Amino acid sequence: MIGIGYGSSPLTGYIYGSYPGIAADPSSSDKAQHTGEIKNPGESTRVAPGRRSSPAECETCKERKYQDGSDENVSFKSAQHISPESAGARVRAHEAEHVSNAYSKASRDGGKVVNASVSIHTAICPECGRTYVSGGETRTQIKYSDDKNPYQQNKKANDAMGLRGQNIDLAG
Repeated sequence: MIGIGYGSSPLTGYIYGSYPGIAADPSSSDKAQHTGEIKNPGESTRVAPGRRSSPAECETCKERKYQDGSDENVSFKSAQHISPESAGARVRAHEAEHVSNAYSKASRDGGKVVNASVSIHTAICPECGRTYVSGGETRTQIKYSDDKNPYQQNKKANDAMGLRGQNIDLAG
């Protein structure tokens, strides 16, 4: 999200609905197992200690959706699923849209982008224990010049007075 002005734009992973956990036998967590349907192919079927399911069987990871919370015209305005493997790249690309919008807005309105920073957030899935990208946030600061402000005009006049005569060549 995009002044001076500050703005921030969170893109957050939301989980819709409730998902029952898959019961795992804690005594067999050291060996590869699979106690239910494979929902995330290519993931481990090992259930970590203290977790309800393995990453391959995790319904929460399968159903996680991301949605943008800003008022800008960017991607993810409606909730969409992103696979855990590509979430990092997709969230970074989305946050880059916000940075691009800040530069466009600054050039359109006569401002200058002073600062633009992007944070990518991670979390741990409560069901399977996998670390995933849970969202991102963009913070931008745009500085606008205000030539009609009398204090700004006074400051410019004082600066000009201090600079007069500094580049005179008396030897020449």
